[in-house]
Amino acid sequence: MPYDLKRNRERMVRDQLERRNISDPNVLRAMRAVPRHKFVQDAMRLSAYEDNALPIGYGQTISQPYIVGLMSEALEATEGMSVLEIGTGSGYQAAVLYAMGLKVYSVERIQELHVAAVKLFAELGYVSPQFKLDDGTLGWPEKAPFDRILVTAGGPEIPEPLVEQLSDPGVLVLPVGRAKRTQQLVRIRKNNGDITIEKLANVAFVDLVGAHGW
Repeated sequence: MPYDLKRNRERMVRDQLERRNISDPNVLRAMRAVPRHKFVQDAMRLSAYEDNALPIGYGQTISQPYIVGLMSEALEATEGMSVLEIGTGSGYQAAVLYAMGLKVYSVERIQELHVAAVKLFAELGYVSPQFKLDDGTLGWPEKAPFDRILVTAGGPEIPEPLVEQLSDPGVLVLPVGRAKRTQQLVRIRKNNGDITIEKLANVAFVDLVGAHGW
């Protein structure tokens, strides 16, 4: 490519994350390390480090870098924690979580995206994340509980199976909204059986499809 990929990643982190108050050093380090251009379609690679969501096929998108950074930081995760991601997509968010030192489990409902992500992770040498093709709104009960859960699609309600599969204490971050493509990004904390919900930002995600989604 006719440009410096490492320099573009550094610029992405500086201009899109640090200048917008993303400060978790583990998140910043991970996003400097993961080659985002590998997770977009070939025709989109020149735009991989710009501040935009990009299409990845099948009506899905890879979130803009700022949103990936915001959601990753909102997890308040520390190295070694287990994290369930709902909506593998191209695998970029899962790769960031992996680079943060987390034990990653990721569920995708679209077979073509699932297969492509598994293949790409193998090519990149990311060997420990586990992937599943299934309805993500049901979570991954066989692997539960999870210290952290992250949902990368927006549904009309908080999926109850995900709350049930969250460790106590634990944190769940997801977009929720009654109108499609218009949601509130919220952080849910479970602590001693109590559930609290904190609104973080207005966002626009693709639809969360499944038994507990659209």
